[in-house]
Amino acid sequence: MRTYLSAALSAVLLVLLTLLVPFSALAAWVDLELDDSDRYLAAVSPLASDPGVRDTVATLVTDEAMKNIDVGPLQDTVEEFLGDTARSFTTTEAFQKAWDGANRTAHQAVTAALHGDDGQAVTIDLAPVIERVKRELMDEGVPFADLIPVRHTTITLLSADRADELRTSFRWLRYCSVWPAVGTAVLLVLVVGLVFVRRGVRGGLLATAVAGVGFVLGAVLLRVALAVGRSRLLEQVPGPGSDRDGAAAVYDALTASLRTTVWAVLAVGLLLVVCGTAGRFVAARRTAGR
Repeated sequence: MRTYLSAALSAVLLVLLTLLVPFSALAAWVDLELDDSDRYLAAVSPLASDPGVRDTVATLVTDEAMKNIDVGPLQDTVEEFLGDTARSFTTTEAFQKAWDGANRTAHQAVTAALHGDDGQAVTIDLAPVIERVKRELMDEGVPFADLIPVRHTTITLLSADRADELRTSFRWLRYCSVWPAVGTAVLLVLVVGLVFVRRGVRGGLLATAVAGVGFVLGAVLLRVALAVGRSRLLEQVPGPGSDRDGAAAVYDALTASLRTTVWAVLAVGLLLVVCGTAGRFVAARRTAGR
């Protein structure tokens, strides 16, 4: 009977940790990073130097400009020239400031889309960036720069339909905040501690190893969720070109802390498995030697 109870307790602990670990990480991430404008900006600001983002912005600026330019046989030459010039601008400090400004506004769109009542797409409006590019190019005397239109040109991060699907989940995650993580830690300590008291060292070490497996499985589940989320998000982005590259770069930047969490939890889980298994082996050898 005690064997069955022990097996049942181990199974319950394993399942709970496998589910609680990714849920806890996502809840803390939504509340502490995604919902905080300063943390959000800190995550996406370095993307101003990302090749995918730079190519996206340069391509959008060039495409918009060429809609207003017709120079006959020189069309391709002018397009290449403007593209190179715009791409060069994306390496400047002025672009960094424009990118930060666009993303601070984008965070408001993220908040509205995930916490509002009406579905709306989450986008980064590049109009301020394009305006800065146009002004800089005009100051440098670049031909045709005055023909670059400044209109709402966006990188789509999340479609309106996808935002509707995620809104309820994000509200719950934001409401839960860090408490699932705290609860997971308390559960681990209580269960393992109780087993140590009731079943002795060997039982406690077994519970420790089981908890480690739960952490490992939870880390794997979180990593799979991130990969699936990335894939589904990019499916919503129209076209396979640079717009998708930019959206992918933003997603990767925002979820960087979650990927770090995956490795941290995985390391803790493996440590618990090794300690629990090795401890039981040593305890068994000592018992056999008596």
